[in-house]
Amino acid sequence: MTTPTPARPRTSPTVLQALRSPRLLTREALAGLVVAVALIPEAIAFSIIAGVDPRLGLFSSFIMAVAIAFLGGRPAMITAATGAVALVIAPVAREHGMDYFIATVLLGGAIQVALGALGVAKLMRFIPRSVMVGFVNALAILIFLAQLPQLIGDGIPWLVWPLVAAGLVILYAFPRVTKAVPAPLVTIVVLTAAVVAFAWNVPTVGDQGELPESLPTLFVPNVPLSLETLQIIGPFALAMAVVGLLESLMTAKLVDDITDTPSSKTREALGQGAANILSGAFGGMGGCAMIGQTMINVKASGARTRISTFLAGVFLLVLVLALGDVVAIIPMAALVAVMIVVCIGTFDWHCVRPATLRRMPKSETLVMLITVVATVWTHNLAIGVILGVFAAMVMFARRVAHLVTVTRTVDDAASAAHYTVDGELFFASSNDLTRQFAYTDDPATVVIDMSRSHVWDASTVAALDAIVDKYERLGKTVTIEGLNDAASAFHGRLSGQLGAEH
Repeated sequence: MTTPTPARPRTSPTVLQALRSPRLLTREALAGLVVAVALIPEAIAFSIIAGVDPRLGLFSSFIMAVAIAFLGGRPAMITAATGAVALVIAPVAREHGMDYFIATVLLGGAIQVALGALGVAKLMRFIPRSVMVGFVNALAILIFLAQLPQLIGDGIPWLVWPLVAAGLVILYAFPRVTKAVPAPLVTIVVLTAAVVAFAWNVPTVGDQGELPESLPTLFVPNVPLSLETLQIIGPFALAMAVVGLLESLMTAKLVDDITDTPSSKTREALGQGAANILSGAFGGMGGCAMIGQTMINVKASGARTRISTFLAGVFLLVLVLALGDVVAIIPMAALVAVMIVVCIGTFDWHCVRPATLRRMPKSETLVMLITVVATVWTHNLAIGVILGVFAAMVMFARRVAHLVTVTRTVDDAASAAHYTVDGELFFASSNDLTRQFAYTDDPATVVIDMSRSHVWDASTVAALDAIVDKYERLGKTVTIEGLNDAASAFHGRLSGQLGAEH
């Protein structure tokens, strides 16, 4: 009989293979160009969300895309300035100035490197899907809320509203005509041409700050190396590190599924941290993987290697430096329209459909809502995810606690009572275990069969000791049988010790 050969995992083309193939190289180069064009409006918009000059977002996108092409674990994934990171660290620039802002980016990158070295990336598998859905939905809501200052408030001309509406129409209608040119690029070109042609007085990108006219240079933040500085930037840097890793590793997992190829999550975490350190070192705002641009690169353009990621960063810098004056006259309404579509596309609408809500367990929906509400309320994605994971753990513990059953039988001569315990015993499920025995009604001999259960923690050992102690005080003999080797060794090691300590 012939043993079937296990299927080998699919592999993407290597950089060397792409360089040797004109067809593959052309595909990677065009993909990088399309992504670079799509990055410009979002990098500027995210800079504005963070409350910094647009050039910081553009510098970050260039530096991080080029760095991650060499350092990252997931080929063809796009890393640049993002709304998630911008939202987390925006208060630093607003309240403490640019030096503290850059110091936060540098510290955040260092924390990511440390987390990557500790293997934290492997913990991604413990984040429930309901928390991930809540994370994505909260991100979409926060990015939308960040657009409101450009739509309402003093000094906002009424022309902004029809321009945004026109931008939304183009963004949704143009892909039906062709997908060869990114719809965001068409939207920006059309609205910019209209504003210039009719000399409309509306806010533009140039009003937000100066665009770069030269290559980025090294930037050393002027902050005191003290505990007070760490107390100021530490919480924001930690939040940036966690949020950036979460979004990057989630995006890497998504690309793994689309391309059916594996990637190193630990190397991705290390690469993201190093890219953020390089971004901060050159005065950038930092960032993480971008779901939208990655989908453009991998799904729409068919890119599979690091060449597309590298060229996306290079093309971005060339476009900005060569066309900086043109970028400055882009109306903010065009960017707002782009960001609104990003929000709509990011939000998981399937999870809020009535049919889905009826089928979905209430605990899953509650965890998703807790993640969304906590994130939007605190404007901190890390807090939302942590609370969501905690809520999921509580819900799981409550659900599993009810899966333990105790069945009692008494033999015909009423000389012995037999109990069969069925289920997983840990702190949540073992708390009620002691109340499921008929201590006074049982005969002098009691047998507890544990062959269909498993002892997971010290709480269960303490509960079993309490059961035995109650029977012995009534002058009855208890025998515990059926424990597997691991559970028996665990019980033998702790039995009696917990009671003695108590």
